[in-house]
Amino acid sequence: MIFSPTVAEPLNEGGNAMAIEFTFVPGTDSNELSAAGAAPFFFDTHASAAALAQVEEAGFQSVVIDDSAGLLTNFDLAAKAAAVTSSLQIVLTHWAGVVAPAVAARQLASLGVASGGRLALRILADGIAENDVATDSHASHLATWQRTDEYLTLLKRLWSNDKPFDHEGPFYSVRGGFIPNKGPRGFGIPIRMSGLSGTSLKVAGRHADIFELAPGAPEDVRVLIARVRAAAAQYGRSGKVRFAMPVSFARDWPVSRADAVHAPGLPARSALSLIAYAEAGVSEFMVTGPYDSEKIRRFGQAVAPLRNSLAREERRAILPAPGLSGASTMGRRSRA
Repeated sequence: MIFSPTVAEPLNEGGNAMAIEFTFVPGTDSNELSAAGAAPFFFDTHASAAALAQVEEAGFQSVVIDDSAGLLTNFDLAAKAAAVTSSLQIVLTHWAGVVAPAVAARQLASLGVASGGRLALRILADGIAENDVATDSHASHLATWQRTDEYLTLLKRLWSNDKPFDHEGPFYSVRGGFIPNKGPRGFGIPIRMSGLSGTSLKVAGRHADIFELAPGAPEDVRVLIARVRAAAAQYGRSGKVRFAMPVSFARDWPVSRADAVHAPGLPARSALSLIAYAEAGVSEFMVTGPYDSEKIRRFGQAVAPLRNSLAREERRAILPAPGLSGASTMGRRSRA
């Protein structure tokens, strides 16, 4: 079953149709995979190709490439994923500090060509924990994000400039920077980021097209979205950032797990669990955890009903009660 884009969609803050997307995030935790009796998603080339075809058929819009082997392996896996799919966006996990900007820009542009423009870049802050802000680590945390900022700025310049340029910055030096083949999207490759600190949000506000939210209660997510929008507004980008959130539909997801919102049951029950997040501004749910062929198949059967349930619940939330007059936004939570 392939999801049809004509399925009814919930509304965003302005009352306009807002597409709800689902991104497949293969399990990467070795202990979790062992407990589930599962091998890493990309362990077997033929099996992963078949699984990706199933993921695409199930109605997912994107797949995250984030292998524990590291950045260079991610490049290889992303190329393989692009070769065996036709519509999935390939979300490549990447970070500054391993590959020089000019080399990375060239490799990413080539991957953009190979994927037919389906590449997205998911930027991590190379291991600096967001809650690690003790005095002795603050300088390192700040420097990591400053390097990420400079790195992304250089990537965009390399994807857009029509002649060589020189750059001398605190972290990178470029002489005659230029790549002739900039890929089908140029500097328009979508960039995904995350973070909680003021420093990380400032960098994300400048560069991110999609911001991956930390899991939390709807009110906490709403506050973080407001912080990101405020940071983006400093660069004239407040309306240009979309928001994604990790979610698990597994019934046996441990309550103690804090890396994804738990929304068991498909589709109506999950829609009720997720509607508050859609109202807050989340338009993408990153389905995480170890998923075998049968779980992907079941998700495929439920994805369209889930989207429709989300749309119905969103509309029910914004319609005025019978007999009451007022704007169509009555019942919607305050977004002040």
